[in-house]
Amino acid sequence: MSMKDSGSDLSHRPKRRRFHESYNFNMKCPTPGCNSLGHLTGKHERHFSISGCPLYHNLSADECKAPTERQLRYKEKVAEMRKKRNASLTKEQKEKYMEHRQTYGNTREPLLENLTSEYDLELFRRAQARASEDLEKLRLQGQITEGSNMIKTIAFGRYELDTWYHSPYPEEYARLGRLYMCEFCLKYMKSQTILRRHMAKCVWKHPPGDEIYRKGSISVFEVDGKKNKIYCQNLCLLAKLFLDHKTLYYDVEPFLFYVMTEADNTGCHLIGYFSKVIMIPLSNVYGNMNVSCYLLSKVEEKVGSPERPLSDLGLISYRSYWKEVLLRYLHNFQGKEISIKEISQETAVNPVDIVSTLQALQMLKYWKGKHLVLKRQDLIDEWIAKEAKRCNSNKIMDPSCLKWTPPKGT
Repeated sequence: MSMKDSGSDLSHRPKRRRFHESYNFNMKCPTPGCNSLGHLTGKHERHFSISGCPLYHNLSADECKAPTERQLRYKEKVAEMRKKRNASLTKEQKEKYMEHRQTYGNTREPLLENLTSEYDLELFRRAQARASEDLEKLRLQGQITEGSNMIKTIAFGRYELDTWYHSPYPEEYARLGRLYMCEFCLKYMKSQTILRRHMAKCVWKHPPGDEIYRKGSISVFEVDGKKNKIYCQNLCLLAKLFLDHKTLYYDVEPFLFYVMTEADNTGCHLIGYFSKVIMIPLSNVYGNMNVSCYLLSKVEEKVGSPERPLSDLGLISYRSYWKEVLLRYLHNFQGKEISIKEISQETAVNPVDIVSTLQALQMLKYWKGKHLVLKRQDLIDEWIAKEAKRCNSNKIMDPSCLKWTPPKGT
């Protein structure tokens, strides 16, 4: 289908400009020693934020412009380090990382080599580049500027966190650039003095819900968005500072929130959370929107999948979990023919997610009219070594520690 010229004068319309043509050259990257040239994605001539800075990511502008050459160098390094994968860091490597941190402090990204598999590291690098490009676009569109009402840091418990994205806090708080939060009730405040006064009076030591899981110091609390509306809204506002695609802020009443904490002698400290709708049955191509906890889906005897669309970092997290589940299943599988449906029923993972993960791992092949699942022993051996190191870790969900009955309406 084509469109003909209607004869109207289009000369008044502004021309679409490239990134470098519309760039404000008065801006400067905050990384010490950086001249603002180059970009992490390799697509732009300049940058003005740490997220797009090649120097911060221990790269040069030329390396960012030549992804093919970088990939080749990366593969050569992977071949050299393949035997060392999943092994503890050597003394020399630890000294190298410590020297890097002492030299550059927080002005450079920590060295990431040998800390994970090349597959996960490559996914992380891609997500970094994608996030930095999205941030640059938002700045150019005027949605985010250096002087805009964007919270840049938060004081949360004993941590100071740099934020990634804009969150719709009230303007009088957002324009401060820094918020102080109670890590137990999640109330946000304007100053450290106000926070100290609040902490002296706050009686909260854990989320306002029922503890449904405990293993060691790790607990999960089920919080009803209808009964604890303010807490759940504050939780969503906090999460939006680190999630690009999150849209749930205020309409929390139809949801249950599952809040994970780590306990010490001062209370239960927030680690993370996921939410689950309770008012509306969600039955679509992805099945039950369990959002994060497949253990709950197994108790409900439902196949689950996270809510779409997934952010880049969300995809990395889920793909890592799906990979682990599939490798465990294949390691224990004793039959001759593998069924995607049976894998889904056994693991509570949606078939769509299973197939996409098999494709990403290059374990699915079409041959003579059939789709074959390739049992890659190298990946399975890698998983076995990793599993042996963390078999006693509290980070692995233990079904026997779950004390939970599915709420009505889910």
